[in-house]
Amino acid sequence: MRTVLFVCSGNTCRSPLAEAIAKHWLENDAPKSFNDVFVASAGVSAMDGSPTSPGTLSALRQLGIDHGGRSKALHAEMIRKADLVLCMTRDHMDAARALVGDDEQNADKVVRLDPDRDMGDPIGMGQDAYDALAQRFTVLIPQRLKELLGHEDRTGIGSSGG
Repeated sequence: MRTVLFVCSGNTCRSPLAEAIAKHWLENDAPKSFNDVFVASAGVSAMDGSPTSPGTLSALRQLGIDHGGRSKALHAEMIRKADLVLCMTRDHMDAARALVGDDEQNADKVVRLDPDRDMGDPIGMGQDAYDALAQRFTVLIPQRLKELLGHEDRTGIGSSGG
C-alpha cells in the first residue's frame, strides 16, 4: 500500500479538501495501478479533532463528494510512513521537512502540491475561494499523482516538484 499525505496549516480547509478529492479520484477515475494508494491529511499547526471547515464541505458537496474527517497534527512518523507528502505551500514543505531533520530519504518525498506556486488559504475569503480551490484540485491532484506515483517501476520521488 502506498500512502499520500496532504499537508496544510490547520488541516481544516485545504488538506482535507485535497484528501477528499484525491480519494474520490482514486475510487472513481484513477488507472488500476493506483488501486493500492491510501490518502490522508494533516496540518503543521493543527489541533487534533477540529471539524472540517463549512466552506470545504460545501465545495465538496458541489462536486458530489462526502467527507467526514477531523483535523490531525502532523508528526514526523506520518512523514516517515508516507510515500509522498504533498504540501500546500513552501512554508508547509519546510516545516514538514524540519520534522524529519537530516533524513534525506524522508525529506525528499516532501514536495509542494503545485510545484510552481503556493496554494493560498481560502479561509475568510468566501465560498467562491473554496469552490475555485476545489476546481483547481480536481485537475492538479490527478496530474501530480500520475506524475509522482504513476510509474510502477519508479523507486523514489526524486527531486521533482520542490
